[in-house]
Amino acid sequence: MAEMRRYKREVQDTRQIRRLLEECQVLRIGTMDQEGMFIVPVSYGYEYEEDGSLRFYIHSAGEGRKVQAFRQQERVAVELDCADGLIRGDYTCQYSMAFRSLMGSGKICLLSGPEKLRGLKLLMRHTAPESRISFSDEMVEAVHVYAIRMEEFRVKMREPGRTASCCPPEPADIQHNKKEFETHEI
Repeated sequence: MAEMRRYKREVQDTRQIRRLLEECQVLRIGTMDQEGMFIVPVSYGYEYEEDGSLRFYIHSAGEGRKVQAFRQQERVAVELDCADGLIRGDYTCQYSMAFRSLMGSGKICLLSGPEKLRGLKLLMRHTAPESRISFSDEMVEAVHVYAIRMEEFRVKMREPGRTASCCPPEPADIQHNKKEFETHEI
């Protein structure tokens, strides 16, 4: 994976990574088919091991665009993020968002048998931990369950309360921006 430009934002602490995995609720999967690239938001379960290995588990109907794409191309990209609030600035371009995110790539495969049931249980444990987990044989048979074995990933964090540090404006620029903003109402 490419070197992270803002390397000070990289998170390697396993407790912080586990917290991100637990608190985020939507995994976005990037894949491709004959129509082009597309992104699918899904609920997920996961296994994150002490050695740093990560697997995501998702479920799906047995047909549709993403299922066809997964059959054609096992390599996928993933992203998940948690928004941690607005970072306010003294001028427009200094505003930003505090966030935690994970980006990476891996291989997706369709599960069956005990692995399929395990994937469903992990998905439910993450999505609705307070729910009683029970699956009928018919339900398990009808659904597709996939595992994404991450080959590489990076976790990044922009902490709340920090303002942007690049290129502070000259006082004349601030005055100009105020006038510009007053004439261009949103």
